[in-house]
Amino acid sequence: MRANALAVMAKAPLAGQVKTRLLPALSPEEAAEVARCLLVDQLQHLSGFPDADLYLAFAPAEERALMEPLAPLRFRLFAQQGADLGARMHNVFQTLHAKGYRNVVLIGGDLAPIPLAIFAEAFAVLEGSPRRVVLGPSRDGGYYLVGCNDLVPEIFARMTWSHGEVLHQTLARLSALAISTRLLPPAFDFDTVDDLRAFPSRLDPALAEQAANTLRLIRRLGLCEG
Repeated sequence: MRANALAVMAKAPLAGQVKTRLLPALSPEEAAEVARCLLVDQLQHLSGFPDADLYLAFAPAEERALMEPLAPLRFRLFAQQGADLGARMHNVFQTLHAKGYRNVVLIGGDLAPIPLAIFAEAFAVLEGSPRRVVLGPSRDGGYYLVGCNDLVPEIFARMTWSHGEVLHQTLARLSALAISTRLLPPAFDFDTVDDLRAFPSRLDPALAEQAANTLRLIRRLGLCEG
């Protein structure tokens, strides 16, 4: 068994169930297509990361048939479990640690492509001595990436999500637990139509090919020039 596992956590791109903050500027079907393109770009990009086994943790559980064709062959799939986001995230870590992985990194499925060097840095940090955590801040006050080399259920239990203090509250819990923590470079995420409009100009040109599906969709929806 390899030391490292990298998991993407994603919802099935079903109309009306994903990217609802893009409504009503986009239709439910268009918002779902945004989610699908982001996920496909991300999974294809990560399939080139050589230093971890790759997993897709999907929801809802009955949508495996929809999710399997979206994932490159290197990805193994399993369904998310848990009553809320914190429980589902903890379950991903618990599932992968139970498979024998020491270092586990989890990211969301609706991000722009993340430079592979960031994942290499995350796993290098987790190779250190006991109970280390890495976090990748997002500009909305949360985080796009979390990695642990041991189970740390305290950062997922009894948390509220989707507000601007998630990262701050998580760091406070880690400090109280005296767990060594490293912050990685921030990343761009997508919450609004303005985020989609800004994406082509914010994207690192070196990653443009890795975001090809999303960029084509943004152009097709008339959200940017070119």
